[in-house]
Amino acid sequence: MAPLEAKIVHTSIDRDWREVYAFMARPENMPRWASGLSSGLTREGDHWLAPGPLGNARVRFAPQNTFGVVDHLVTLEDGTEVNNTLRVVPNGDGAEVMFTLLRQPGMSAEQFASDAGWVAKDLATLRSIMESEKDR
Repeated sequence: MAPLEAKIVHTSIDRDWREVYAFMARPENMPRWASGLSSGLTREGDHWLAPGPLGNARVRFAPQNTFGVVDHLVTLEDGTEVNNTLRVVPNGDGAEVMFTLLRQPGMSAEQFASDAGWVAKDLATLRSIMESEKDR
C-alpha cells in the first residue's frame, strides 16, 4: 500500500510536558477530552473497549514510557485497524501535543478535513483542561 496522506494536528499547552503526558497516558482520562470516547472506556485485559456508532472498538495503548508516546491502535468490529499516533514533547516550559491524522482508504477530502477539525477541537479541550488545572 502506498503511503497515506497525512496531516499533523497539534497544540501548545502551557504546562510541563511530563504532566501532560501523565494525564494523557491514563486511558481513563481520554473521555474527558477525546470526544469520540465520550461514552467512556472499559478495561478488558490488555486492551480497552470503546462503544461507538460502529459498535465496540478495541483500543490498545502504548505502554508507559519516558518519550511522551501515547499511540493507540483502534480495531473496529469489522476488523479494520486504525493506528493513532499521538505524541507529547517538551516545548519551552510547556508541551506540544501532536496527532498524526492519516487519510484512510476511501475517505473523501471533506471527511479528512472534518476529522482534522475534530482532532483540533479535542486537542483544544485537552489544552483547556491541562491549563485550567495547572495550579491545583
